[in-house]
Amino acid sequence: MSGSGGASGASGGMVDGVIGAGGDEARDRRARLVVTAFYLVQGMCFAGLLAQVPTLQHDLGISDGTLTLILLLVPIVAGVGSVLAGALAPRVGSARLLHVCGPLVAVAVLGAGLAPTVTILYPVVAGVGLLLGLVDASMNMQGVEVEQRYGRSLLNSFHGAWSVGGILGSLAAVLAHSLGWSLAAGLGLVAAVGVAVDLVATAAAGGGAPRPAVREAVPGLVSSEAALRAVHGVPEPVGPGGRDRAAAAPSRAARPPWGPLILVGLAVTIVYVADSATSNWSTKYIQDALGAAANVAPLGLAAYLGCQLVGRLLADRQVNRFGPVAPVAVGGVVGAAGLAAVTLAPGPWVAVVGFGLTGLGLSVVVPLSFSVAGKLDPEGTGVAVARVNLFNYVGFVVGAGLIGAVAEVLSLRLAFAVPAMLALGVIVLAPAFKVAAREPSTVG
Repeated sequence: MSGSGGASGASGGMVDGVIGAGGDEARDRRARLVVTAFYLVQGMCFAGLLAQVPTLQHDLGISDGTLTLILLLVPIVAGVGSVLAGALAPRVGSARLLHVCGPLVAVAVLGAGLAPTVTILYPVVAGVGLLLGLVDASMNMQGVEVEQRYGRSLLNSFHGAWSVGGILGSLAAVLAHSLGWSLAAGLGLVAAVGVAVDLVATAAAGGGAPRPAVREAVPGLVSSEAALRAVHGVPEPVGPGGRDRAAAAPSRAARPPWGPLILVGLAVTIVYVADSATSNWSTKYIQDALGAAANVAPLGLAAYLGCQLVGRLLADRQVNRFGPVAPVAVGGVVGAAGLAAVTLAPGPWVAVVGFGLTGLGLSVVVPLSFSVAGKLDPEGTGVAVARVNLFNYVGFVVGAGLIGAVAEVLSLRLAFAVPAMLALGVIVLAPAFKVAAREPSTVG
């Protein structure tokens, strides 16, 4: 992609400006905290809006069919945002995209709560989707860069921060219902906190011009080029003096390959079908199908995100110990079992537990998929991350549409059986994550 040049392309901006070429520990820690803040706010805004879907539907008199169309609109436009981020990041830097679009997500979420009619709601929701896509892609580009700077797995912790934000967003909805607040007031709280945190993080990142960082080899991790050679079966290039000539010039084979990314992306799609079902429909399912009170219904999403957080906090250690394949495969089994419990739940609390198991089991897949993308992008352009991020929205589109269609024809209870069966596919696709495995370190 034109305009890309090593880490100074997509990675330019916050990480480069904070870490710099010197890469001292204080700058590394600051960069990690800044990126973590944006993940947290993104999760809070997203979950805060989705937890209020039943209230939005009631206030505007939206039918289930129209609600399905609105929920489909978000990931479709978000996919456009992700593609746009992949095109803009090598030119302006993913950090600049994140600094600008992060606070705008929070403002757009409040706009959804202020929409007086369904007609106005459509363009507002489209704006939310576009901004979500831009931020999802750019913050994961930044996350991959920080992870590679540290030389160890960090993306699970970043996505764990997203889960913390999601819990806060869900609990904000519970608080708003308990206090009798309006939809606009509840989303206004989420938006105010989100904008404040993002602006503080942007200030902490520094406002100076981004400084390009030199991407150094990280001991103990499979390098981007080594991963590509492993994928394509290409031997280590050796020059006349026995020296590695792999980095002599970018080759055609060094571009991020679609093949391995598609396999990992399919697993991401399955996870986001389940995530879409949970995010979009768990509150409605627990409230309408299982008869829970309005202040209990959002706890399904909170349990999902809470257990997702626990899984991600534990995942890095397990991945370092057993490699990425086993945690992904076991997670597929646990996730499928959780969704089966949701489908068969006789009451609200069994469903809440089932959603928790789903979050726990499927928690590791998405962070590891971005680790794979980072390893397969030798020039750090962010293109591979943007490609993997597209599968996020494919899954969300399929999940929102499929669950809504099955619920319309059969029932919302039976609709959850679909992601339960699909989750077993994660087990089959687990070997595709092997490229994210650590090499034995040669450093004493």
